[in-house]
This record gives sequence, structure tokens and C-alpha cells, in this order.
Amino acid sequence: GRDYGTQIAALTSLPVDTPKFAPQGIRTFTVCRNYDESGISGEGVVIEGVTLATGHCVVHWLYPPPRGGIAIFDSLQDFLKVHVLPHPTNKTIITFEDGEQRKFGDNWENENI
Repeated sequence: GRDYGTQIAALTSLPVDTPKFAPQGIRTFTVCRNYDESGISGEGVVIEGVTLATGHCVVHWLYPPPRGGIAIFDSLQDFLKVHVLPHPTNKTIITFEDGEQRKFGDNWENENI
């Protein structure tokens, strides 16, 4: 038979199983537009969304009624690049479930929001 040292060496050289599941966890947020330069989605809370532990971002547009629309992005930053950063006059506020807020847009110092 094998001695103890050989058995330990064999155990430590076994391949490690990869996780069977992706990371878990979500963080919810809303997107509020104070203005709507496109005139399409409107003002106020126009999106509810989640970021996943994998980094993916899923958004639910609340327009058009009655169901809105769903979009999936590889990251929150990818969502911002498409729907928030190109529209600085909208003065967008993203509010996360823990109260953190991120403001995007121009001339916030002139607003009472």
C-alpha cells in the first residue's frame, strides 16, 4: 500500500471542481429623470433595475404601459453609457436600495432637487 505521504500528495494534486453556480446576490435601484430631452420615456422614475453579483445589469423600463420593456447589459456602466451619460440635460438620479444616490448631468448646483 501507499504510505501516508504518498496519499497526501495524491489528495493535494486532485483537480479542484469549479463552482456549479454563478455568484448570487442582487442590488436594486431606480432611475429618476428630472427632464426628458428625447420626449419618449418621460420624467420621474422611469426605470427599476437590479445589478447582479456577476456584474450584469437588468433594467425594466416603466414605459410604454402597460408592461414597459426589459433590457440586459453586461454591467451597470454599459447601461449608463447608453441611456444616461449621453443625456446630461436629463439630470438623472440613480437611487440604490441602501440609499446611495448617484447624480448624472449638468448644472446640479442650480437645482433644488
